[in-house]
Amino acid sequence: MHVNKRLCKGCGLCISVCPKNVYEISSETNQKGFTVVAAVRESDCIKCKRCEINCPDMALWIEE
Repeated sequence: MHVNKRLCKGCGLCISVCPKNVYEISSETNQKGFTVVAAVRESDCIKCKRCEINCPDMALWIEE
């Protein structure tokens, strides 16, 4: 799984749709000043791609 921190606005949609609670808001900010998300439990990911589908900024994606 990949998070493009440059595109992420920290909206939290990926957090709310993830059935395995893979994502959390991090303490890191991007160039635009947004607090970005981080995949903190990557090993729990079931690759359902709900995060990828629901991200309005196309800031994250899952690779098989």
